Amino acid sequence: MPLGTALALLAVVVGGVTMFSRSNVFHPLVNSDPPADQREDALFATARQQMVEEQLRSRDIVDPRVLEVMGRVARERFAPVSERKHAYEDHPLPIGFGQTISQPYIVALMTQLADPAPNDRALEVGVGSGYQSAILAELCEQVYGIEILEPLAAAATERLARLGYKNIAVRRGDGYQGWPEQAPFDLILVTAAPAHVPQPLIDQLAPGGRLVIPVGSYYQELVLSEKRPDGTIYRSSITSVRFVPMTGESEDTGSLTDDR
Repeated sequence: MPLGTALALLAVVVGGVTMFSRSNVFHPLVNSDPPADQREDALFATARQQMVEEQLRSRDIVDPRVLEVMGRVARERFAPVSERKHAYEDHPLPIGFGQTISQPYIVALMTQLADPAPNDRALEVGVGSGYQSAILAELCEQVYGIEILEPLAAAATERLARLGYKNIAVRRGDGYQGWPEQAPFDLILVTAAPAHVPQPLIDQLAPGGRLVIPVGSYYQELVLSEKRPDGTIYRSSITSVRFVPMTGESEDTGSLTDDR
């Protein structure tokens, strides 16, 4: 099925470090018959707004900043060409190497739980395609991202630069240890599931910081860890989820404790 037709149906039916700020540049065209790529952009925009209304607002995503950003950032630009027609469907998208872009609802939920503020510094573990990094970059002052797979780290770096992001730093590495040189962070999002909450990530939270992470192997829970001003940690289980497993050091440490 041609991409335009598929999107029309969708709209109807339902290491080195590179620094990248969102460049809000719009090039209007006045042609009465816009070129194919512009028609596709319009179809994607329609599908994106329907996704916001039917998959996010109709559930429990209530933060207006999150809803606005999810309705603005083009998810299709982070997906392989073969998957772009599915960009606004209610499920993850494969991006190769056994990895995925998370379901739109989960991206929105994790972002809402992290409660980003304009002056915040964020860490994302598991950059993947860079989509979650882009969402955070629209809401935070600075985003640091770690991706363990070199091809994905390189592709995300190139993609984010091409899209005009200047407040994202991406490096290849094992996210279990976080990014201590840039700590502390006001919020940390992890998009791969370890067996337990990595202590280095807790240590790198600023007082008042929030860590959102899937925890578990076969059965996973999305866990919110909040660091109180006195350094104590308050943890709450949010919902059952299914993420790809965290690899690297996480596999070596095993299930040390039950942190849920």
